[in-house]
Amino acid sequence: MTPFIYFLILSYLPTVIGLKKFFEAFGEQGWKAYVPFYNVLILLKIIQRPWWWLLLFMVPTVSFIMWWIMLYQLYESFGKKSAGEKFIGAVLWFAYLPWFGYSKNLKYSGPIDYTKVKRSWMAEWVDAGLFAVVAATIIRTFFIEAFTIPTSSLEKSLMVGDYLFVSKVSYGAKVPNTPLSFPFTHHTLFLTKDTRSYLEWIKLPYWRLPGLGKVKNNDYVVFNYPDGDTVALGAQNQSYYQLCREFGWGYVNNPDKVNPYSGEPFGNVVARPPDKRENYVKRCVAIAGDTLEIRGSVFYINGKPSYAAETMQHHYIVKTKDGFGFNQKVLDKFDITEPVENRMIPGALILTLPNNKVDEFKTLPNIESVTPLIGDSNVYDPRIFPHSPNYKWNVDNFGPIVMPKKGMTIKLDTTNIALYDRIITAYEGNTLSVKGDKIFINGVPANSYTFKLGYYFMIGDNRHNSADSRYWGFVPEDHIVGKPVFIWMSWKNGFMGKARWDRFFTFVHSDGLSRSYLIHFLGFLAVMFGYNYFKGRRKAKAQPKS
Repeated sequence: MTPFIYFLILSYLPTVIGLKKFFEAFGEQGWKAYVPFYNVLILLKIIQRPWWWLLLFMVPTVSFIMWWIMLYQLYESFGKKSAGEKFIGAVLWFAYLPWFGYSKNLKYSGPIDYTKVKRSWMAEWVDAGLFAVVAATIIRTFFIEAFTIPTSSLEKSLMVGDYLFVSKVSYGAKVPNTPLSFPFTHHTLFLTKDTRSYLEWIKLPYWRLPGLGKVKNNDYVVFNYPDGDTVALGAQNQSYYQLCREFGWGYVNNPDKVNPYSGEPFGNVVARPPDKRENYVKRCVAIAGDTLEIRGSVFYINGKPSYAAETMQHHYIVKTKDGFGFNQKVLDKFDITEPVENRMIPGALILTLPNNKVDEFKTLPNIESVTPLIGDSNVYDPRIFPHSPNYKWNVDNFGPIVMPKKGMTIKLDTTNIALYDRIITAYEGNTLSVKGDKIFINGVPANSYTFKLGYYFMIGDNRHNSADSRYWGFVPEDHIVGKPVFIWMSWKNGFMGKARWDRFFTFVHSDGLSRSYLIHFLGFLAVMFGYNYFKGRRKAKAQPKS
């Protein structure tokens, strides 16, 4: 058990002993203070708050805010007026409750009726702020959360600079693994580079509320980055494990060593729980139970070609008739970033083009040839999962591989253990060792394994410029966050850069975006403003003149 669990257990007895005296002073039987949750209902009765506050009290993260609010109002109901004393009593409740409860001046006076009391502006703002924090935390945790596209791995489907709303109810909201966290932050406090925004004193197991559906093939999905369980704080946007494979474990774990990619020190290495790992968004190409294979850059699911969106992008080798590149007008029209010179083929460029723009691009008068850039099969790329020379896979040729399904049992040997070792240890909490030709799970010889969770394969639509499951493998079901459903604004070159007006107020579908409803929203606002304006004028005219 964690230290905080021990603290809660040890603090429970003095808490209920103190509450017993408050209950008796109110006229309730003291034994009710010892019954979990029922004692909260009696507490709400004392402070004259609705019973459904108990539901808020049971919500992770929100529960501690509600507990402090209820204690604050409990002390008011027994005559405490000093803000400082009420604050101390709320924070140190385990000591203050029995101390105040057994004092001679404990007398119930009832909660303060704030409709009859003139409150300071600060008190009003504090109340409004607490309500906003509680409401927003519940909405953000269990219903919908704002999200920004961080990388170009889904271009031109979902683009850098898109501001999304992600639905938690689509697949069912996860109960936070770490409920003790600062509101409106993910893993790092505002205005800091590496200060944790959460405490791990309480760790809750994985549990998901019922959702509107399940993850389906080709859904866009927001999930916690699986490789993000361990992070070098000076290189949070890079895979710690890939850095270790490339530069060595000892080098990366030295906080003073410089990251060759960024020129900055790696910094301290920390572990993160699943709900505090980076949020990624990709397309789910394979769900639990599917067999996936990539042949010549074409994805096959259960032996059939996978869906290919029109906005899906690939690299192409482009040769021009005059050997030169393209002017800015052409680059802007096809939304092409800076072309890369192909050093293997003189006069050729490497461009990234979406499927729906390739045919039009070929018609440009300066084009000689446009050839897909596809890697050779049976070539081992050490960056590609499972990072074993036994599997000669690369970004364009991969698998076949079966997505583990909850309850599925697979045979294990010293070759295929590379596919499942991270599932067995990091995701499902077992120990694993290989000695000679023997595999040991939790110290016991094993030649098979039964999965506790389902797993998915997430891929970017920008197929040759995407760090995805081809690099770090399976995504466990307990890492699934939600489904992007709505883009409310989109900016090229950063916030308040060039507006992509056609992407404002659009709905996200697996095959692209809906039409923009921005003009409809602005029209609705104009109608509401006009209605309120003329209603106010009519009301003013109807009032008798003094």
